[in-house]
Amino acid sequence: MQSRTLSASIQRALLAMAAVSAGALATSSAFAQESDEDAATLDTIEVTGSRLKRADIEGAVPVVVIDRATIDASGDVSVADVLRDSTFASFGNFKPQSGSSAQSLATIDLRGVGSGRTLVLIDGRRAPTNPMSASAGSDLNAIPLAAVERIEILSDGASAVYGSDAIGGVVNVILRKDFNGAEIRYGVGSTEVTGGDLQDMSVVFGSSNDRTRVIGGASNSKRGMVFTRDQIGGQEPGVSTYGNNYYNWNTLAIEAVPGFDCTQGAFYVLGNGLCSFNFREVAANDAKVDNTSVFVRADHQINDNWSVYGAASMSKVETFGRYAPVPGVVVVEDGTMNDINNGVACGAGGCAPGTTDGLATYYFHRFAAAGNRDNWTDTTNADYLIGFQGRLTDTIGIDFGLRRTDYKYVELGRGYIVASLAEAAANNGDYDLSDPYGADPDVLSGMQATISRDSRWTTDEIFALLSFDLFEMGGGTSNGVFGVEYREDTLVDQYDSLSEAGLVLGSSGNSSAGSRDAKAAYFEWLLPFSSTFDITLAGRFDSYSDYGNDFSPKVAVRWQPLDNLTLRGSYGQGFRAPGLDILTQKTTFSAEPVNDAQSCIALGQPSTCQLQVDTYFQANAELESEQSTQFSIGAVWDPLAWLDFSLDYYNIEVENTINQITPQAIINSDLDPATYGPIPPGMSITRRANGSIDQIVAGYANQGTLETDGFDFRANTRFDLGSYGELRNQLAVSYINSYDIDDGLGNITEFLDINGYPDRRASLYNTWTIADFTVGVNTNYIGKHGPVGGYATHDVQLSWKAPWNATIAVGATNVGDRYPELVAFDGRPWNFYLYDAYGRTTYLRYTQTF
Repeated sequence: MQSRTLSASIQRALLAMAAVSAGALATSSAFAQESDEDAATLDTIEVTGSRLKRADIEGAVPVVVIDRATIDASGDVSVADVLRDSTFASFGNFKPQSGSSAQSLATIDLRGVGSGRTLVLIDGRRAPTNPMSASAGSDLNAIPLAAVERIEILSDGASAVYGSDAIGGVVNVILRKDFNGAEIRYGVGSTEVTGGDLQDMSVVFGSSNDRTRVIGGASNSKRGMVFTRDQIGGQEPGVSTYGNNYYNWNTLAIEAVPGFDCTQGAFYVLGNGLCSFNFREVAANDAKVDNTSVFVRADHQINDNWSVYGAASMSKVETFGRYAPVPGVVVVEDGTMNDINNGVACGAGGCAPGTTDGLATYYFHRFAAAGNRDNWTDTTNADYLIGFQGRLTDTIGIDFGLRRTDYKYVELGRGYIVASLAEAAANNGDYDLSDPYGADPDVLSGMQATISRDSRWTTDEIFALLSFDLFEMGGGTSNGVFGVEYREDTLVDQYDSLSEAGLVLGSSGNSSAGSRDAKAAYFEWLLPFSSTFDITLAGRFDSYSDYGNDFSPKVAVRWQPLDNLTLRGSYGQGFRAPGLDILTQKTTFSAEPVNDAQSCIALGQPSTCQLQVDTYFQANAELESEQSTQFSIGAVWDPLAWLDFSLDYYNIEVENTINQITPQAIINSDLDPATYGPIPPGMSITRRANGSIDQIVAGYANQGTLETDGFDFRANTRFDLGSYGELRNQLAVSYINSYDIDDGLGNITEFLDINGYPDRRASLYNTWTIADFTVGVNTNYIGKHGPVGGYATHDVQLSWKAPWNATIAVGATNVGDRYPELVAFDGRPWNFYLYDAYGRTTYLRYTQTF
């Protein structure tokens, strides 16, 4: 590894500013001497956002580091949990949820621009793509937390370095490499809300000598399933047309099925007489998750110039989720036993003997007698890497290797209904819709189906990188890198034949399959004009076999006018390629939970009720790549020995955005186009005569331009209290100044402060260490949005380093047992993505090292 000699004054400033770059507990308390005659040699390192190895600790782009100590102090048991509290997760993140078509998925969404626009790396290389929702970003559950050394968050665009998706920012998970000995950890956690208890355990071992390093381990973490009825808002009955109702041709209205006892099980009668079903009584919110991982990494110095490295990991995530019994429309033929419309259209005297009215009866039915829908998923991700590093000459280095990832997802669902078999049983009288609980068990089982889904994403990758010194400049050596990558991606997402044909009620999603080759060439070039001023140029050309090419340039500037002040800025362009899944997926039916005032009123319910509507999701093979332009400027200053802080401004514009147009978004556009813009082309909503929703057509589309800007502030203090220990404080605030979407038709929508779009998030971490004890008090804050007020939770932890090389930690997250406000969002009584609603979680962790 190369090294560079820095003056002591520069070293002092860089060490101080490292605290700001870390933004957590990763800073050093040492400061260099004042004399310029003193010198220190710093190893060159590669920092997220650049492939250049350089000794500068504070670079031209903002990088925040969550180190191992911070991870352990959080009480979290997964990478997803750690990142959920990041102030950059502006509008929340997707997490495992019961009943979802991606039940085991956990993602990170930086800046609120979408998880598909946030690139996740593992040791600087792309994290595996999940096959169940490929366009939603990498699955954080595939990364074992026990293997993580630190997490670096680049809050700047980086397509010029990494290619597609690096628009909102980059999360680089750095795995452990230097570890000697063994570590065993066990922890348990208990939530105030029934069912969400935690358990985690891990073992890590490592050994090294002058030429070889080996580290490996295994881990397991679990979280229990939380039923909706046990969480806040879950006691309020869910409203659904799919209880036991029918369409009356005579009154042209939906009415309760006569003769049915609508007080059985979770059925209940609405104020207008309709028969509803309380799906919240039987469904689960959070899926049960069991995550097991094994990993090993090694590197060996072959000789003075060459080394070989390799890594292998496998993670297995198993989930279980429960959804309410199947809702669906059952059509019975005219004149059959269940045709309760028979005769109503024949006049006041009814139909003549032997005649019928020619009208079928449409039931809006809940198949509660057949039981709940239960889904099991099994996700296995295997990741293999081998590479070589070496020096071709004194000034030219090389790094090349091969990588393969194989991500498999298998889902099994029971309790689903085959529409044609249910209608056949209803038509022949075996299934009486006025007495479904009286049906023969053989009839109920005869109309059910066990559905399945078998998905797989494989990536084969070849990469090579040349690093070289070019010439001397006023600030040192001008160096650069040139790299090439070749990647083959293959997706197969296969549903069972009945679901694929659209014959299964209560299921969602459909098959997709495709492959693509991606080739890339990129460069970076550092121009150190002086010891205090440098410019970095970067560019990357990407070629995709299925849609075309993109070029992404970037320039970053760093100026250090004072030893304790650094100014920085960057400008770049990026892109996001359309995902294979949304390009190829077949039309999908789903009964989606929404809020629609007109439908609620038609059902005799408050305008804020939640109900399910028929929705058809369509693919779009004509999607184009998104194009982004972004810039940032910032300053890092350490005015005092115990204080340093940074302030950065960012601006992101994404044109030709690829968005999933949700049913709720279509409803909002239908009711209030002035605020939400018109319904995108190809999407639609159909309403009945009484204003209630009949069906919605949704899907993906290129939809105008997204533009957002804001500020990130970091401040760190360090106090040496002598015999009273050391106190550290880290404050982070992310503020969104604007978040606008222009649909391209002259309609600009400002989403900021609308429900689900808070303008700020903040965190304050306080750590006091005295002797063998450490006390941590953390605060996480989410700003107000729409009718929802500001929300702050507090975490505490006490840890003790025992004399037998053990650490015992006890703590509580959300120690005040606070819960989010009951404001409906995306089909739930509170925002499932921003808040967890577990209440206070107390935990105990024991770590033993050898």
